[in-house]
Amino acid sequence: MSFRFKAIAAAALSLATLATGGLAQAADLPVKAAKKAPDLPFFLVIDDRVSFSYIFNAAQPGMFTNTNGVVNAKTTKQVYSFTHFDLWAYGTNFFTISMFKSDHNDPAGPCTAPGVIVSPAAGFAASPASCAGATEIYGLFRSTLGWNELFNTKAFTQGPLQNISFEVGMDANTENRYFGAAKRDVVAGLQFAFNLPYKGYFNVAPLMYYEFANHNSFSQCGAGFSAPCLIDGNTSFKPTWAIETNYYMDLGFMPPNMQYWSISGRAAWYGKKGTDTEPLPASVANGVYPTKVEFNSEPIRLTLDASKAVWGDKYSHMVDVWVAYRYWQNKFGLDHNNAFACTTVVSGRTVSNGSCTESSLYSGITVKF
Repeated sequence: MSFRFKAIAAAALSLATLATGGLAQAADLPVKAAKKAPDLPFFLVIDDRVSFSYIFNAAQPGMFTNTNGVVNAKTTKQVYSFTHFDLWAYGTNFFTISMFKSDHNDPAGPCTAPGVIVSPAAGFAASPASCAGATEIYGLFRSTLGWNELFNTKAFTQGPLQNISFEVGMDANTENRYFGAAKRDVVAGLQFAFNLPYKGYFNVAPLMYYEFANHNSFSQCGAGFSAPCLIDGNTSFKPTWAIETNYYMDLGFMPPNMQYWSISGRAAWYGKKGTDTEPLPASVANGVYPTKVEFNSEPIRLTLDASKAVWGDKYSHMVDVWVAYRYWQNKFGLDHNNAFACTTVVSGRTVSNGSCTESSLYSGITVKF
């Protein structure tokens, strides 16, 4: 499954911006005495959080029901997440790991579709079956090294531009769906960090994206897939481009007694990476199609700093309650109009089944510890 920059610790990054700015200002102050400065800790900011969230109308490619021409490709997902953010002298590190638990419309193996299991003993005929909802574990890591810090300069702070950084990272997942995805990818490139009003920021990162390993049980030799097929179901995609963005801003223009709110969001684009079962060639007969540009976003998240509202500034962002909107098109690079997993037949016509486009309300609670 494709990356998704979905739970970045917005408040922590806001603190990181403040900490970096504070150090720069301190460097400009005149030295009044030859007194030894106290040693700074290695990590200037450490922020760890756990979250529980709920996706009301998630989608999973290939998972849908078609009952008398009525197509239902929606599933709910419970999400349990841990996130870590730290700031040190030369950059930042961000790590998140999440468990996604689906309902029965996105079943675990051995079901190949909701309410259906394929039996090789019956010549790959579909038989009724009830399987539990799938569970997926997804991890993501991003690390930056700031040019201002590396080269001991302020040349990369100009106007709203706060810094330019090298950025590297990777993603990995595992799941218990019949599909058996086991994604591994790496990213590398630059990040441009800009300041926004009210302690806010906007980051944009042009990257190289390389999904060098994944898995697809449906394309595996012996699974009913006609030749050519994947010997062990393992796929390896071509390197491509990516653009990842995220932002955060306090709603500081509100009256002082209502300054508990902030907005944040993210958007990411991933380029075409070969066919949807790369390295297999495109083949309409086999249901293999070229991938499309993937768009994965959470354009708006509204957060209430509940702990600050109840207990005061001292407890700011200890407990956040939030609601967001998610939009994900061409999920995992699959062509939502043509790919085999994304279409079905209704009244003799092949139409999109909606499982490769996710548009959903998303809400949760985050606790800092």
